[in-house]
Amino acid sequence: MLTPHTWQKSSFSGGGQGDACVEVADLDTHIAVRDSKAPARAALTFPAASFARFVEALKEADR
Repeated sequence: MLTPHTWQKSSFSGGGQGDACVEVADLDTHIAVRDSKAPARAALTFPAASFARFVEALKEADR
């Protein structure tokens, strides 16, 4: 579970230094997504409910 304003790496970070992934952060009403290789760049933000539906759709597609 995300805690507010804390960046969390994807569980699919891969090998090596584990920096070839995305990170997400809970911004209360929105979810922020950024590239872990370039964390200083701007992040994309999505309404939390929309992001939750997106994640659920990904889980369904993976089954």
